[in-house]
Amino acid sequence: MHWERLSEDVYVFTSDRYAQVTASLIVSGTIGVVIDTLPFPQETSQIAYFARHRCPDGVRYVIFTQHQADHTYGAFLFPRAEIVSHALAREILLDRGVKALDQAKTMNRELELVRLRIPTLTFEKGSFTLRLPGKTLELVTTPGHTPDAISVILQEEKILFAGDTIMAVPTIGEGDLMQLRSSIESIAAMPLESIVQGHGEIILRGEIKDNIRRSLNYLEHLSTKVANVVETGGTLDEARSITIESCGLQRVLLNGMVTQLHAANVAALYQKLKAQQATQENAIALKRVIDKATASKDRAGVTSAARAAKVTGLSGIETASSAETGGTEQVSPRRPRSRQTGKRSTEARKTRARKARANAVKTSKTSVRKVRTSRGDNLQAKRGQGAARKKQSDRKPSKRAAIKKRATTNRDTK
Repeated sequence: MHWERLSEDVYVFTSDRYAQVTASLIVSGTIGVVIDTLPFPQETSQIAYFARHRCPDGVRYVIFTQHQADHTYGAFLFPRAEIVSHALAREILLDRGVKALDQAKTMNRELELVRLRIPTLTFEKGSFTLRLPGKTLELVTTPGHTPDAISVILQEEKILFAGDTIMAVPTIGEGDLMQLRSSIESIAAMPLESIVQGHGEIILRGEIKDNIRRSLNYLEHLSTKVANVVETGGTLDEARSITIESCGLQRVLLNGMVTQLHAANVAALYQKLKAQQATQENAIALKRVIDKATASKDRAGVTSAARAAKVTGLSGIETASSAETGGTEQVSPRRPRSRQTGKRSTEARKTRARKARANAVKTSKTSVRKVRTSRGDNLQAKRGQGAARKKQSDRKPSKRAAIKKRATTNRDTK
């Protein structure tokens, strides 16, 4: 590792072991602020030793410009410092930081001493300001290399600690080319005296414009050339034939490591453009299916295709108007249900349940009424039968009455 003094209170340390990654120390009165650390404890321990002598009250803050190992693994050597980062960096480290460190330890025993530090002071959008004795640090979001990337501006001296947003070769990494370009353009508009890159040498005021112009030119050539390969149906191997020189940079930078970074850029951009192309082709195919089903008045086919579009997340697929609807159908991706929608759904379910209970009670009352009616009809029928038998019995005299009547008749005859 070697170090240099950028100003009276600013020191920059550069690793000799890994890709010229940088870390910085800003002295503010009796305390210090470290921006990024070096990946190997042997090198970062030298920074910690230097900081103890230069800052009597120790290092107050360690700022992560992003979550990757070469910027974060040395933070455990500053146990009293508060870790500052973008909120997304904290989420990423919590999600997969420990697992990644365990894997790294299996490959390099020197990392056995490393303990992962999780950021405790974070921000999400815009900028965040740290005010120190005689120093003002403004943290700004500069996504592109990674989605959680930030840069730090030392306002009093107009020094930008750019992290991996500014490098010898712009690197997409886990991020997005368009975001990276936008972040570099925003840096170009800043009135700066110098830029500390995430990897490589310090860029002084007279070199800033040329370096930014070369970076933007590289990204433009890279995106154009890879897009041409994808549009013509080329393979990833054909895309890898795009050289860094054809994109406007030299391969000698960062001790030749820029060729590896360039190859990674080509592969990442190719995969992203291929995924976008596949999505567009699927959208066109689904549109054809829906149009065909609509023209043949196959409502089941339209519904099936629309459901497929929702599942795949395709939107904006318009179909010809059908005879039944007399208009245009549009398939939109399924949106996440909001709390209000969920509330309405719950109320609708409760309403349906109340109606079902009311119908059940109504049905039950009707059944009881029918049973009572049938019982009344049966009772009335029995009463009618009894009255009929009584009437019939009144018409026909009994045997005793007949005998008595004959006896009376015989007596009268005598």
